[in-house]
Amino acid sequence: MTSTGKTALPTGTTPPAARTAPTAASRYVQRALARVRAFDAAHPWPWDGALTGTWTVAALVDATGGWRNTAQDASLPPWLVVTTTLALVLPLYERRRHPVGVLAAMACAALVSTVSGAFLQAAYLQAIPLFHIALRRPPRALLWSTALIATPLVAGAVRFRDGTWAEHVVPALWMYVLAALVGITVRSRRDEREQEVRLATAAERTRIAREMHDIIGHNLAVITGLADGGRYAAAKSPERAAQALDAIGTTSRQALAELRRLLGVLGHAEDAEGAADRAPQPGLADLPALLDGVRKAGLRVHSDLPPAPHHLAPGAQLTVYRVAQEALTNTLKHAGEGAEASVTLAFTPGTLTLTVTDTGASRTDRPPPQSRPGGQGLAGMRERAALYDGTLECGPPPAGGGWRVQLRLPREDSPS
Repeated sequence: MTSTGKTALPTGTTPPAARTAPTAASRYVQRALARVRAFDAAHPWPWDGALTGTWTVAALVDATGGWRNTAQDASLPPWLVVTTTLALVLPLYERRRHPVGVLAAMACAALVSTVSGAFLQAAYLQAIPLFHIALRRPPRALLWSTALIATPLVAGAVRFRDGTWAEHVVPALWMYVLAALVGITVRSRRDEREQEVRLATAAERTRIAREMHDIIGHNLAVITGLADGGRYAAAKSPERAAQALDAIGTTSRQALAELRRLLGVLGHAEDAEGAADRAPQPGLADLPALLDGVRKAGLRVHSDLPPAPHHLAPGAQLTVYRVAQEALTNTLKHAGEGAEASVTLAFTPGTLTLTVTDTGASRTDRPPPQSRPGGQGLAGMRERAALYDGTLECGPPPAGGGWRVQLRLPREDSPS
């Protein structure tokens, strides 16, 4: 049965050709905004104090006489106007931590403002805690907020009937609705960014698991083959046993170097003593060394690896290397005694084709790759092929017997 690897990319994964690098200006703006957000999260009091102080000064300036321009009763005592003004603005300092409580306190002050006839413009600042409720609280909190905001407006409209609905109630309601919609929009954008981060994290974990599987699985299979061969050779040929031990040591060091390189890419501390940590990922030039390691493990491998006529993208070369590595690892594990393998590369003007064939028993006698619990082999090869718009076919060769893995990738030169 043939399995084709033309599968959809994992969620959140974008082909390299489709990725666009951000400009230097946008990166600078993003870094600056990130620093501002980090500072505000660690030290919220400067911004909270500045906002509260600014609106307090503006409200007190209005309380010195400007409030009479919109008041229904301009004869109110100054102490009542000032006290109500402060009750409307000072709670803003806690608007981010306790937005519902702040809105409740401001609504009480707004009720005094409208029932008394002052109609202080500072009451419109209720839009600020309403924004934070829409941003941080469950949607049902907006229902309670609506009741808190509407009560002073309705009370003022009932108490003073001349033009109050058209002048105060309707504009205020529209402003509060707009503040809630802005909060909901910002919350949605924030949730989208968090979802993108979660998807990117999941994709990165999948990539790491695939790389770890390829590195550890292959090298352990080679080490197992070398150890078995060395055990049989120990009694008859101590020299061959020593060679097997040397090969085990070399393979182990190569596996450690690859793992360190992978961890270095993930941001872990570099090993100052190992230059391999900073080496590039394996590519077509490393295929002969891969085949030599498999041969030392006891598998006869025939190869036809012509040089590439053009330079290939590093990611595509890594895909070819990992597919060949996984196919040979499966041959070591499942092909049985006396099996042989062949690895060929073919280049056409538009396609690179890698074919790995073994002469082992039919795969119908072995557990299918996709049924193995937690298997990353076949799924990893398919994802690698799909990432570069390639296809992966797995199944018996046309002549019958054994197993064949064939990878086809479209040819694309590396960007200069």
